Amino acid sequence: MTMKAVFIVYNQANTERVEYMLDRLGIKGFTYWEDVQGQGSVDGEPRRGTHTWPEMNSAIITVVEDEIVPELLGRIKRLDNRNKEVGVRAFVWNVEATV
Repeated sequence: MTMKAVFIVYNQANTERVEYMLDRLGIKGFTYWEDVQGQGSVDGEPRRGTHTWPEMNSAIITVVEDEIVPELLGRIKRLDNRNKEVGVRAFVWNVEATV
C-alpha cells in the first residue's frame, strides 16, 4: 500500500471546515499546528498575529492512502474557491516508510 503525506495550511477561519472535511473522508489520524505564521507565495497577505497583520494560519499533516488524495485535494480546492481571501493550500509528498 502506498501512502502520501498531505500538508494543509489554512486561515484559522477555516478550522471547522477543514476538520469536517477530514472527518467526512474518514481521515482519523493527523497532526495539528495552531498559530502558524506565513504568507502565500502568489497573492496571500501575511498572517502574523500582529496589530498590522492580525490573522493567523493553522496547519495539519495527515498520511493517507494514495486513492484518497484526489478527493481530498478536490475538496480543498472547492473550499479555497469559496473565499480566496481567507485561503487554504495543500502540499503532497510521497511517504517512503512508516513505523
